[in-house]
Amino acid sequence: MSDAIRDKVIAIIAEQAVLEPGDVTPEATLADLGIDSLGLVESIFAIEEAFDIQVPFNANEPDQSDFDISSVAAIIAAVEALVADQKGG
Repeated sequence: MSDAIRDKVIAIIAEQAVLEPGDVTPEATLADLGIDSLGLVESIFAIEEAFDIQVPFNANEPDQSDFDISSVAAIIAAVEALVADQKGG
């Protein structure tokens, strides 16, 4: 399941960055990819919709969020945890 989650998150981020999924690396930050705050919010909405999860993210206070957006890999890990919590709960 992790590969499917990773691939889908990368596809969503790539779409926001107007890049090919192969150009999105796990160590890249959203800033590296040229994604601004609006693109971040759109990515979060797309991730919530794709995985039917609720992302604990406050666009007004992104630093106070429990959702780690420090890198693509961190976002993937956070989505994997949310999906696992949802399936387990």
